[in-house]
Amino acid sequence: MPEPFDMSLVQRGARNRRTPYYEATQRYGPKGFTVYNHMYFPIRFDTFEAEFEALLNDVTLWDVSVERCLEISGRDGFRFAQLLTPRDLSKCAVGQAKYVLICDADGGIINDPVLTRMDENTFWFALASSDALLFARGLKNAYPDLDVTIREADAAPLQVQGPKSKPLMAKLVGEQILDLKYYWWRHAEIAGVPVVITRTGWTSEVGYEVYTLDPSRGVDVYEAIIQAGQEFNIKPTGPSDIRRIEGGIFNWGADMTYQENAFELGLERLVDLDTLSDEDSISIAAYRRIAAEGVRKKINGVTFDGDPFPALNNVKWPAFIDGERVGKVTSAIYSPRLQQNIGYCWLPTERSREGQQVRVESEWGTRTATVVPMPFVDPSKQIPIS
Repeated sequence: MPEPFDMSLVQRGARNRRTPYYEATQRYGPKGFTVYNHMYFPIRFDTFEAEFEALLNDVTLWDVSVERCLEISGRDGFRFAQLLTPRDLSKCAVGQAKYVLICDADGGIINDPVLTRMDENTFWFALASSDALLFARGLKNAYPDLDVTIREADAAPLQVQGPKSKPLMAKLVGEQILDLKYYWWRHAEIAGVPVVITRTGWTSEVGYEVYTLDPSRGVDVYEAIIQAGQEFNIKPTGPSDIRRIEGGIFNWGADMTYQENAFELGLERLVDLDTLSDEDSISIAAYRRIAAEGVRKKINGVTFDGDPFPALNNVKWPAFIDGERVGKVTSAIYSPRLQQNIGYCWLPTERSREGQQVRVESEWGTRTATVVPMPFVDPSKQIPIS
């Protein structure tokens, strides 16, 4: 019988880019990579459990420069940025950031970036792995009279996350950084390199993101953070799917795509029907219709019975009730803290109720999943704000 194909032999080439921190990350022994926004992305340096513990107890450094920044600028930059999202950007001050959805005319989610307002008419959208930049360029063709520039900003983010991220950042750029409010940003320098620092992150923990503005100096910035972080037991890591699922954070492409909308995800707060007109955003008219009609499916937090899952699931799992396939599990993983398998499951609206049980065909056998409230940890989101 033929041997299974060794995925390490998948061809690599120049069309996939290296991040500005690639050479630095190689020094710390990455255990695996994926391709994200056409760039090589280190997914872990240790076990997922060890990286999870480092995030909870110390401080972690994570190369997320694969989150390419879509920059919208020009005289009509605000007008065009607002077309992309159903969240009212007039409520986002210069110097502030917001979690937003980029949505199509049917309400489908093209991306779910963190937006930073750099000046009155310049916005950065830190993109999940999708073709949102091409979507924006295509939309520009429908508004040829708008004076707007659409490009990939020369900015490369890193995440510095965990309870010791505050003293580390104070050591790097000064005590004044401790005054930076949650979801705001400011300019600074690390190792003589200009950076933008935001109080954001994809972990549900206290943390910062550092956007290097001179990517040619990425290794210098990465190493400066590593060296300053030695006294805080800093650890290079990949994304902590354990913590982000505990925190109820969704992953575009896994938990949602352009086939889902904000209301199905329980993200109504990101849709400002009361303040935006149909002309302001290309998706508002669709969301008025969806609000009136209701939704047919919803995403749910679920726990699973059985032995701990050995890893994050690689495929979406079908979910059944009384033998009928009714939904799918998107993300699922074992939480050492909760001593429970946890994840997300799409179900019909009428089945999306606490206590509902479904049979799931997983990579590790048949399991029973039970709908529970989410987030699984810190439902009031006090940890990242603290």
